[in-house]
Amino acid sequence: MLAHIIDWSGRNRFLVLLATLCVVVAGVVAVLRTPLDALPDLSDVQVIVYTEYAGQAPQVVEDQVTTPLTTAMLAVPKSRVVRGFSFFGASFVYVLFEDGTDIYWARSRVLEYLNAAAGRMPKGVVPQLGPDATGVGWVYEYALLAQDRTLAELRGLQDWYLRYQLTKAHGVAEVASLGGFVQTYQVTVDPVKLRAYGIPLARVTQVIRDSNRDVGGRAIEMAETEYMVRGRGYLRGVADVERLVLKAERGTPVLVRDVARVERVPDERRGLAELDGEGEVVAGIAMARYGQNALEVIDNLKRKIAEVASGLPEGVRIATVYDRAELIHRAIDTLKRTLAEESLIVALVCVVFLMHVRSALVAILMLPVGVLIAFIAMRLLGMNSNLMSLGGIAIAIGAMVDAAIVMIENAHKHLERLPGKHTSAERAAAMMNACKEVGPALFFSLLIITVSFLPVFTLESQEGRLFAPLAWTKTFAMAGAALLSITLVPVLMALFIRGRIMAEARNPVNRLLIWLYRPVIRGVMAWKKTTVALAVLALAASLYPASRLGAEFMPTLNEGTLLYMPSSLPGMSITKAAELLQTQDKIIKSFPEVASVFGKAGRANTATDPAPTEMFETVINLKPEAEWRAGMSIDKLVAEMDKALQFPGVANAWTMPIKSRIDMLSTGIRTPIGIKVFGKDLAELERLAKEIEAVVKRVPGTTSAFAERITGGYYLDIEPERERLARYGINVGELQDVIASALGGETVTTTVEGRERYAVNVRYPRELRGDPERIAREVLVPVMDGGMVPLGQVAKVRIVQGTPGIRTENALLSAYVYVDIRERDIGGYVAEARQAVADQVRFPPGYYATWSGQFESMERAVARMKIVVPVTLLLIFLLLYLNFRRLTETLIVMLSVPFALVGGVWLMWALGYNYSVAVAVGFIALAGVAAETGVVMLIYLDHAWEALKAQRRAEGRAPDVADLYAAVMEGAVERVRPKMMTVVAIMAGLLPILWGTGTGAEVMSRIAAPMVGGMVSSTLLTLAVIPAIYALVKQWRLGRGMER
Repeated sequence: MLAHIIDWSGRNRFLVLLATLCVVVAGVVAVLRTPLDALPDLSDVQVIVYTEYAGQAPQVVEDQVTTPLTTAMLAVPKSRVVRGFSFFGASFVYVLFEDGTDIYWARSRVLEYLNAAAGRMPKGVVPQLGPDATGVGWVYEYALLAQDRTLAELRGLQDWYLRYQLTKAHGVAEVASLGGFVQTYQVTVDPVKLRAYGIPLARVTQVIRDSNRDVGGRAIEMAETEYMVRGRGYLRGVADVERLVLKAERGTPVLVRDVARVERVPDERRGLAELDGEGEVVAGIAMARYGQNALEVIDNLKRKIAEVASGLPEGVRIATVYDRAELIHRAIDTLKRTLAEESLIVALVCVVFLMHVRSALVAILMLPVGVLIAFIAMRLLGMNSNLMSLGGIAIAIGAMVDAAIVMIENAHKHLERLPGKHTSAERAAAMMNACKEVGPALFFSLLIITVSFLPVFTLESQEGRLFAPLAWTKTFAMAGAALLSITLVPVLMALFIRGRIMAEARNPVNRLLIWLYRPVIRGVMAWKKTTVALAVLALAASLYPASRLGAEFMPTLNEGTLLYMPSSLPGMSITKAAELLQTQDKIIKSFPEVASVFGKAGRANTATDPAPTEMFETVINLKPEAEWRAGMSIDKLVAEMDKALQFPGVANAWTMPIKSRIDMLSTGIRTPIGIKVFGKDLAELERLAKEIEAVVKRVPGTTSAFAERITGGYYLDIEPERERLARYGINVGELQDVIASALGGETVTTTVEGRERYAVNVRYPRELRGDPERIAREVLVPVMDGGMVPLGQVAKVRIVQGTPGIRTENALLSAYVYVDIRERDIGGYVAEARQAVADQVRFPPGYYATWSGQFESMERAVARMKIVVPVTLLLIFLLLYLNFRRLTETLIVMLSVPFALVGGVWLMWALGYNYSVAVAVGFIALAGVAAETGVVMLIYLDHAWEALKAQRRAEGRAPDVADLYAAVMEGAVERVRPKMMTVVAIMAGLLPILWGTGTGAEVMSRIAAPMVGGMVSSTLLTLAVIPAIYALVKQWRLGRGMER
């Protein structure tokens, strides 16, 4: 059938060229319209349930909010993990779904179960869904800067003007505010005056609440005009609150100002931002909606910022502190340069080997058409142009021209055999015969490369999402090349292969190759069994470097931006956090490689940021590497910074923005390695976590190990004494209301001031809330007869230690140990650390630990690879058998696959690379390419042997061993040029990837290294071992009279 297609293409050149033109136009449109990104979105499908429970301690939040929600969410269909976080005043429940789940289906199901759980919430507590943002959605961060504005003014500008305008930019899920001070009206009551006037605190809150509303009174008609009636009662400032009447006796009113001080003050805050070590700033974080292209979202945001900037007060400007667009452009520029270099090198290979520019044009013109076919398929599938999708095309470029090279070379051979005076019809027929002779086998060899990569699609979770685009585009590119090899290539050959073609015997490249190869093949034919034995020894020798290689999940992608994430002990005040953050930022900014430093302590005002106050995140934007100190690398810079940032009680951790958010979402761990301890008692969990921390710190390669202090928070416990309460006729609920409002500062209402909204809080003066004794003495509780008693008479007030925050996973309490390592591979480190923990830590019944972080992903990938690699080899075997229809030839070609591993392993060892998913993908790709080189060798050996057998049949005698020797010499030596061309084209296409230094080179070089090394060993062994095995098999068959 394939021969018929080649024949049809040769006869219908115009139709083939017209179809090619259509493909080129469609491909160019696809290239222009395909969105750009740095990486595929690696985050899991997540739905966040966020609940505010103002002023409540973490244990209260856990018991009353988080536990009912997490237990309800465990039953959500397709949910994979349910993580709960209980912090001061806030609950976060993260529901992570299986791969392939539609996010809006997931949100609707979570909402359904949330409605069922809403009835179990405390009064006034309303859980809500977080934004429909992707897990790596923090694409753009900015700071509001002004010399003559307070942080409170800038926060008001951010909250009530800028935030809403930017949220409207297309593709933005949410814009979160961070830093500065949120304004609030605080009514600070004097308990002595309340007692003197006989006014309970509840009366103050009730009056303020009831006095802040507008009402409508329908409409009235006067003088043929309709007037809408409204009652104006909104509080519009401090004076309005002060003039509210609490009670009146004999015409004399008692106003709020008589018993309280009313002022507009900053509210309590759980997060802050700092820039360049110069002081606090107000910041905004823009999140991309799930499924939206990050670059488009950032461009939309920048246009919106430029649009609204004119409305900002004079002197206020917006400074970008994190912009993912820079990473995207760097990554795409690197790959564009690599693709151009590859295409140029492959074109040069064609010209040098063929010594005929017109012939080389066939391969050169076919290459971009194949690439455009891949872009059309990408566009149809809705894929982005990113590091991985373009990387798939990059690693395919060398192999894409293989078929064209061999067909062109074969055509040259056929044209040489034509008589001196031949017609154009004879020339065309010779070229068609040349194409039909090798075309079908080459089509199958390209199909083998295509199909051998299909097992990459079986990878799951993070690694699946990372490499699926690469697998798709490589498959599209190779499938396109296979299709073009039997359609466009024969047509281009007929059009371009004209004029004088240098005879193969006179081609200097060919003569050099034959001169080098002939003595080798002579030795091989003389020592066939020895050659095979030496090859087996080479294979066995590769076990040495293979055993020395470390293991990691993925090489770290250099994003050009660092993320410093230290953790400190719990209980740190927001004031101390601000001081420490500024000191750290100032030290980081002093490094000459640093462009800007943006620090965050605590959490931003968004459901996507469940960070306690003691957790810092500092984005370090680096200058271009050309401006760095001589000899400085990213690892050296991190080591220097780590040394400079040693603070007591602070554990350092270093990562990168995208990577950290992916890791934190998928595993909950922000460092490369984490240990999760599960159990039922927080104190026991902390004890075990501290033991593990101490053990892990002693393992070589550990730079920091930090067990979360889950019982290190400080509490002021007020415990009711029920007998005394009964004596005064007070119930527990009334006492708790006093505690909540007097100490907690109950939000009683919200003022409406144009577009702005501010809360009104009622609470006791700070000096009366300063220590337990004054609280017990000064806070008053109303009794039944209208009098009041001090809090200390009806409750115990004492300071205790407790949890600063509670984590759960699938409704089990958990404690995390964060481990950062340097100069060790993850696999080797975890094996040693796991053994140390098993030997030295004893777990009580009901408690256990799991190893997480990147290691969890690596273990999952290894388990999958154990299935994927055998499946790959089986697919290659089946395709080879379909091509040759003989088991012996199929097995001979399959031998090239293990020999290909030899060079791949040795090169990885020489370069100091570890095993990783990227390396595994490289080896999978290598298997298909190695099989293809074996197919090309066997094609020529078979052709030479079949031609010689036909000649002997014509002469009326049977072929002998001497004939077999001559056939092998002809098939191997005389046809060495096309074999070396295919190999050199593939290797030349991979070298720019291996040598690349730009963004993304860390991942792409790990894919290219096993392929380049493997191609070297595969070529050497294929050129020597396959002829030896072929000769041994055929000699055996000759001896039994099976070859005629």
